[in-house]
Amino acid sequence: MLTLAAVLVGFALDLVLGDPRWLPHPVVGMGHVISWAEPRLRRAFPDTPVGRRGAGRVLAFCLPLGSALLTWGALALAGLLHPALRFALEAWTCYQLLATCELRRQSMAVATALRDRGLAAGREAVSRIVGRDTAALDEAGVVRAAVETVAENASDGVVAPLLYMMVGGAPLAMAYKAINTLDSMVGYKNERYIDFGRASAHLDDVVNFIPARLAALCLIAAAPLVGLSASGAWHIWRRDRMNHASPNSAQTEAAMAGALGVQLAGPASYFGRMVDKPTIGDATRPVEVADIARANCLMVAGVLVALVLLAACRIVLGA
Repeated sequence: MLTLAAVLVGFALDLVLGDPRWLPHPVVGMGHVISWAEPRLRRAFPDTPVGRRGAGRVLAFCLPLGSALLTWGALALAGLLHPALRFALEAWTCYQLLATCELRRQSMAVATALRDRGLAAGREAVSRIVGRDTAALDEAGVVRAAVETVAENASDGVVAPLLYMMVGGAPLAMAYKAINTLDSMVGYKNERYIDFGRASAHLDDVVNFIPARLAALCLIAAAPLVGLSASGAWHIWRRDRMNHASPNSAQTEAAMAGALGVQLAGPASYFGRMVDKPTIGDATRPVEVADIARANCLMVAGVLVALVLLAACRIVLGA
């Protein structure tokens, strides 16, 4: 029960504090490790497709395992000093691995920029939270990008870490975060990473398979709680949940699009190359800036549903 309590405390801290800029963050550390390891692994393996894939597999194996072992070791050491110290450290680690507040803060900054300072400011704000090119986006494109980010990160940034915390505490959640960070840094299908990042991308697909579907179902269940359409979310999720190259990304985007009654996704530019992505949802009305706030309300409600469900499962299982 101490792990459950640590997760709940960490969740509460995340809701209240978010990610203060002055605090060191484990994801930043993982990013530094990836940046340090990539050129060295590339030099250690032949510069061929097979060699690059081998180098990428080493990174995809070592970073999650090392992150989990380091976290486990720190918790074990803290427990030797005092059980309360171990609890505090695990709660703090869980807090660091969740992103509910920061996701809401960053996406709402896009809405504020669009509303108060115009399209150019909106493009700049959304460029901080998406991987696509934003310079040519119109207002609807900026709003869609922000809403899609809220939907996708409801799973990647909150529900998935929560699930792994409930199963294996902070060490397993840290391993998940390492995999997710690897995918965000090297999991691209471009010339540089198509081979090196393949293992990281495939591993990310595997570890997000269940969380993405759980997050989508929680968004559907939460839709009526915030005045949105559960039937629309269910219908679009059933129809469009595989409208993405990733088996997971469209799960929450489809639920979000259906709940809002808007169309998301579609063609987008990445690194100067247009990618012809299928649309998700029906364009029953144009997207509007207020949809970013609606998406955040649904995200928070869906995350709370997931938290209650996962906590109940852990209690019932007696863990």
